Amino acid sequence: IGPVGSATEVVGGWYESEKVRFRSGTPEKIGGWKRISSHSFLGVCRSLWNWVTLGNLNLVGVGTNLKFYIEKGGTYNDITPLRYETDAAVTLSNPFSTTIGSAVVTVSDTAHGMATGDVAAFSGAADVGGIPASMLNTNHIVTVTGVNAYTITLPMLATSTVAGGGGAAVLATYNNFNVTLTNPFTATLGSAVLTVSDIDHGCVTGDFVTYSGATGLGGNITAAVLNTEHQVTITGDSSYTITLPVVATAADVSGSPGGGTVLAAYQINVGPAAQIPLTGWGSGVWGAGVWGTGGASNAQIRVWSQNNFGEDLIFSPRDGGIYYWDATTGVGSRGIALQLIAGASDVPVIQKLTYVSDVSRFVFAFGCNDYGSTVQDPMLIRWSDQENAGNWTPDPTNQAGSVRLSRGSEIVTCLQTRQEVLTWTDAALYSLQYVGAPIVWRTELLGDNISIVGQNAAATASGVVYWMGIDKFYKYDGRVQTLRCDLRQYIFSDINLSQWQQVFAGTNEGFNEVWWFYCSTGSTVVDKYVVYNYSEDIWYYGTMGRTAWLDSGLRDYPLAATYSYNLVNHEDGVDDNETGTPAPIVASIGSSEFDIDDGHNFGFVWRVIPDLTFRGSTGDLTPQCTMTLIPLVNSGSGYTDPRSTANTSSANIQRIASAPVEEFTGQLYIRVRGRQMIFKVESDRLGTTWQLGAPRLDIRPDGRRGS
Repeated sequence: IGPVGSATEVVGGWYESEKVRFRSGTPEKIGGWKRISSHSFLGVCRSLWNWVTLGNLNLVGVGTNLKFYIEKGGTYNDITPLRYETDAAVTLSNPFSTTIGSAVVTVSDTAHGMATGDVAAFSGAADVGGIPASMLNTNHIVTVTGVNAYTITLPMLATSTVAGGGGAAVLATYNNFNVTLTNPFTATLGSAVLTVSDIDHGCVTGDFVTYSGATGLGGNITAAVLNTEHQVTITGDSSYTITLPVVATAADVSGSPGGGTVLAAYQINVGPAAQIPLTGWGSGVWGAGVWGTGGASNAQIRVWSQNNFGEDLIFSPRDGGIYYWDATTGVGSRGIALQLIAGASDVPVIQKLTYVSDVSRFVFAFGCNDYGSTVQDPMLIRWSDQENAGNWTPDPTNQAGSVRLSRGSEIVTCLQTRQEVLTWTDAALYSLQYVGAPIVWRTELLGDNISIVGQNAAATASGVVYWMGIDKFYKYDGRVQTLRCDLRQYIFSDINLSQWQQVFAGTNEGFNEVWWFYCSTGSTVVDKYVVYNYSEDIWYYGTMGRTAWLDSGLRDYPLAATYSYNLVNHEDGVDDNETGTPAPIVASIGSSEFDIDDGHNFGFVWRVIPDLTFRGSTGDLTPQCTMTLIPLVNSGSGYTDPRSTANTSSANIQRIASAPVEEFTGQLYIRVRGRQMIFKVESDRLGTTWQLGAPRLDIRPDGRRGS
């Protein structure tokens, strides 16, 4: 099926479809969908993963651009890691080095293990380089300069140079779980917006912060209103605002802040829900460096990778850290940084995606930093020791290791199939195969000049891997092949090239289908889909807004994430129940243009004998479809208007009885005349589903000319 060339080229076929699939060569309406619960989550979901714990809990990891949840029994439990995690304090001896006239202080700490953007909290420091101890003994965002040093920036300039280091004995606490703020809130009379003071908070607009221990302020703003989670809006490096559900009835005394002693726990930074492309002169490939860059950053959407490690979960945002959730702690506990679990060493601090292999259970980090460095290498692959998620230090006694790929500029995604882990770069496809020590994982180039549009654009069905490239589809069944696609021109001429990262694939194994969802031209949200039925080698398409898909044998139905911020079961019922209120699914299919003989005669259709069934329809309403014949004088003349002088170009078919043998409208009397015609079936009623067979038309020649 598909709009290939003109509508007359697909002789005897179908030309357009909407929420219709093919089974045994005939079209039928797709199944409905129903929300799994009335609960919802925050943000746009980009990743779903299903597994079962040793306690027989059936869980789904839900990664959005704002949060990370575990769905259990229809409830979304927030396990988003905190940006500051508990870690042991380190005593440093005279770690600070200053330069006269500079606000940048270098801190020496052997094997500190931090990444740029982490927070260091100092206490016990002495004055150094003219900088008072009070300015050092607080929280600082660090910039890593090496494995044994980093810098902090202060709000004043040093008045002398201390090259050898100073500051006396300093207690440095990295990744502190909570930050203690003293009277941070400022309220304004008549406003629900509070200003929060926090030096070097490190947040971006949209981040989340949870307070505890706060006291009331601003007249009617109670402690209970403050001591919960809030989304922040950045106003500066040392402040941000939060919006409360109540309006202050008084300003703080003399405008001074209040709130008492507050513990603020910040979550990891959020990410964008849609790709933010570069704009302005120089935003293309040429001139994409510092000079001549566009007016906006080329920010990628927040995409997660996740896999279970036994009953636990390893999850990570693209270009972020790696996190670990321990199932024994329950869904009420947050994930933690992987480097904080017992026995962890040399864990990558930044990566493109992570994966847990089925073979011997290795944890992979693709496009990560190398050993002893915090600089991301987009072509480097590292893996942990076998059966040890935390040990990434290569040693003769373990199997941790790394390899760097050569074809391409960055690793895009990976997928396991059979006994290999397929790895796509932006230019090639590799195979990783386990061979044991000392090589451990061997790489093999499977294909060059291969493209893939995004991290979620590949899926495996019946042992074959299918994926969408930037201008065509591929499959891999032991060798890389271009996948024949009747809809190639239709899809790639109507796709938003700036939103490639939103493309995602999923399978519907019950119907032998692989689905791809994408943004059409001009849209920044996913609004279209295309389906390949690999059993019948046929394509069909339509419109639908989804953001993630999961076809799991551990659940009764395929699972999808919606723009209503919930999950729905697909193939559940026959209607659209995304919001809890059933709505009809509008489904239709239209044929290519057909004619009589060679098209030199006009045809007159006076009767249609439908071959159609409504099996599976539900509800009290009578299931019903509409069949329509659309005539054309010539292929280039457009639809005839009016379609019929007798106003009978379409008619309804409805079920009369459902048992013992289904009965429906036996014949339709339609009066349509044209050189070419289009046959269309559509439905828009609640509780209706249908399957089309082989309808027959009573048609006779009607002359060579006509009005």
